[in-house]
Amino acid sequence: MSRAGTKGVSRADRERQIIDVAVEQFGTHGYTRVSVAAVARRAGISKPLIYSYFDSKDGLYLACVHHVGRLLVDSVAAAQIRSGSTDHALDTLSAIFGTVDRCRHAWSVLYDPALPSSGDPHDAAHHYRRQLSAIGAAGTARLLGAAGHDDPLDHDLLNHVWQHAVTAVMRWWYDHPEQSAAEMTDRCARLIGALGAR
Repeated sequence: MSRAGTKGVSRADRERQIIDVAVEQFGTHGYTRVSVAAVARRAGISKPLIYSYFDSKDGLYLACVHHVGRLLVDSVAAAQIRSGSTDHALDTLSAIFGTVDRCRHAWSVLYDPALPSSGDPHDAAHHYRRQLSAIGAAGTARLLGAAGHDDPLDHDLLNHVWQHAVTAVMRWWYDHPEQSAAEMTDRCARLIGALGAR
């Protein structure tokens, strides 16, 4: 974990360093259990410096949400090469694993259940969640469409199954942090293959 420091560091680099520390703290402890003072201590900087960059705890969390939200949306969107094929689900999971392997707490920051039910951080988190959900829904619709299934309730059910399955997989991974992104991809490939076996 890098410490932010203040000497010889550009504003952009310092902001990124603070966000990296804050993502770790928020992702580990949740929004409600993290203070600006705790982030400052962990980063080795002063509380006033964080306030000068982000104005408030909400401002800091908002910056974290934008950082992890863009990472996840961009990686999942880039994984649509084989969209509509049976490999699409694994491509999507692999993209998520790769992103979370590089930014270990990305998923837990974006999907923090303790996030307040209103305000800018809430709105931003839901904005990225909706984008990820929309990408998933489009993928399941193309998969069913390619198989000749056009029942809207089938589409709705498969989308729900997919969204909850991804959440379950990510929760399992957080309980097994020793698993690498590559190991998670291999594990999911085995499970998807077994589910598809006749």
